[in-house]
Amino acid sequence: MTTASVLPPPPPLPGASVAPTASAPAASGSAAEPTPPVAVPPKVRIASPGRVAGAAAHLAALGVVGPAVFTALLGLFGSGFGLLPALLIGVVVLVVFVYALFGVAWFERARVDGLYRLGLASLRPRRSPKTGFMGVLHTIWLQAIDPLQWRAVASFAVATVLGLATVTAIGVVSWGLGLAVSPIFGWSDTRLFGLLPLPGIAAPLTGIAAIIVALGVIVGLAILHGVIVRAIFVPSREAQLVEQARTSDTRRAGAVRAAEVERTRIERDLHDGVQPRLVSIGMTLGLAQTKIDDDPEAAKALVAEAHASTKSAITELRQLARGIHASVLEDRGLDAALSALASRSHIPVTLDVRLPRRCGRAAEEAVYFAIAETLTNAAKHSRAAACRVDVRVREDGSLWARIEDDGLGGARIVPGGGLDGIVNRVTAAGGTARIDSPQGGPTTVEVNVPCAS
Repeated sequence: MTTASVLPPPPPLPGASVAPTASAPAASGSAAEPTPPVAVPPKVRIASPGRVAGAAAHLAALGVVGPAVFTALLGLFGSGFGLLPALLIGVVVLVVFVYALFGVAWFERARVDGLYRLGLASLRPRRSPKTGFMGVLHTIWLQAIDPLQWRAVASFAVATVLGLATVTAIGVVSWGLGLAVSPIFGWSDTRLFGLLPLPGIAAPLTGIAAIIVALGVIVGLAILHGVIVRAIFVPSREAQLVEQARTSDTRRAGAVRAAEVERTRIERDLHDGVQPRLVSIGMTLGLAQTKIDDDPEAAKALVAEAHASTKSAITELRQLARGIHASVLEDRGLDAALSALASRSHIPVTLDVRLPRRCGRAAEEAVYFAIAETLTNAAKHSRAAACRVDVRVREDGSLWARIEDDGLGGARIVPGGGLDGIVNRVTAAGGTARIDSPQGGPTTVEVNVPCAS
């Protein structure tokens, strides 16, 4: 299988694209537009009553479940190492351990984001750009050392420890409540920690004090949990600025590269298509001019031929202009532009576009370009008989598209080629591109661009 995953800000990974195309439509120069700054996670009020109550409930649950989860993880780890002499069994158990850690990390990241609304992206499995057996081993290794995974596991461990303390504090509250109501039920044998007798009024007063202290501890643990998880998951201001600069550099490089690829494509289209046709028209008209006196009928035929060639040249120029700037995209939106694109496709295209609203111009142009280039590649190189295009606006506000054909697959990225242009254009718009093209097909291109880019 040949697989390429390009996730900015890391550099593009080798993998999938077909050979360069000469006539793929492209969006207008959205790649060269200024890039917006990276979103900074909002300042969260971790001490608000609702979040404190929610954190306390989370900690209480993790205090019960967390130890069992870590016991299971340690059991997998120990079993894996213990079974290493059996090689295959031990390796399989260790692989299960790695992806069990990923499951815990995914849950913890989702839990924290749901509680504190930090705007964290969902944790995704790591994948290697390599193929074959070495690619599988590299994928497992990348997952095992994924820093985001280990930060989330560390957060789960901290929450488990705080949860144990919270469960203990809840037990103290229950014990204190028993002391506080002891006079009501006539309990006379009340002892502090089961040892020191508490006569008379001392029992309810001790119970009330224990309840107040335990509740204070629970609130303090909940607030501490919020402080710790923010420190773990939300980078410092300096780290945010570094990441913002790195992302901006990546997007700028993608914009420059996309512009170069687009310029090369236009030059190729003009040189290989329109220019020879115009030269042919000129030669035909010159030949007609020499025959106009001696052989008027032949001259008329040559003029008619030049006229037909002129119409074809005008059509090619219109197609080239449409590739540079799709006016229907700007006037009527992405849905209409894709319908027009599908109607011109040389292979049948099934469109499933669900867009409740318009997205930003750069986002729509990047997605349109990706779909147009992929359809052109499929028609010219993959021998596909059909293609399916799905477009959605996701819950996180991003514009997502998936293009799949039933062709031969085995595509690869070629510098200056079709999917190289897709990667650069989508990267310049602040999005991600994922291309999967195993030998034998199908080829799948998936792009995701921030809707406001």
